[in-house]
Amino acid sequence: MRAFFAKLLSKSKPEEIDPMKKFLIVGLGNPGPKYENTRHNIGFKILDTLAEKRELTFEADRYADKAEFNFKGKKFILIKPSTFMNLSGKAVRYWLEKEKISIQNLMVITDDLNLSFGTLRLKAKGSHGGHNGLKHIQDILQTTAYPRFRFGISDEFSKGQQVDYVLSEWTSKEQEQLEERLDTSSELILSFGTAGIHNTMNSFNGK
Repeated sequence: MRAFFAKLLSKSKPEEIDPMKKFLIVGLGNPGPKYENTRHNIGFKILDTLAEKRELTFEADRYADKAEFNFKGKKFILIKPSTFMNLSGKAVRYWLEKEKISIQNLMVITDDLNLSFGTLRLKAKGSHGGHNGLKHIQDILQTTAYPRFRFGISDEFSKGQQVDYVLSEWTSKEQEQLEERLDTSSELILSFGTAGIHNTMNSFNGK
């Protein structure tokens, strides 16, 4: 009888998800309405699109606004760091450790000046390329071996105008194309967690 009740109690405990089936998706950006529609905030924008499709609401939490959902047996934890871009690594480290997520199951979403507008590129590792958010994450994690998803914003700015360019809003022409690019970016994230990074790279890179 004692064994029967022990078995019954064990079944009533919340089911824990295998850490290898958990994914931390980090969209880089700056908090606040001032930055909401700027090029530098494409990481936030992509996660907002995915959350909207999944009917999720972000809630303020430690170092970030956070939302989560399960899809095809995998758990996706979405965070938008509230630390401002240059201190993004604090949020990444905290949530990796708290959720016990492997670094290969981390994806960082960022803007990229070296890619034409709307170009998508997922890589398993790489340098920070001068991006302050990626630089801080690299400094905090002490590695460049983590997946990053770069969204091209092009480099259509005059010499010395890079900061103004990344912190400015999309042109009307870019805005027209952005919705489709955001939808595709959402699909890329789901593919990363379910089909794996290499299959996702083959399916989405450059498209």
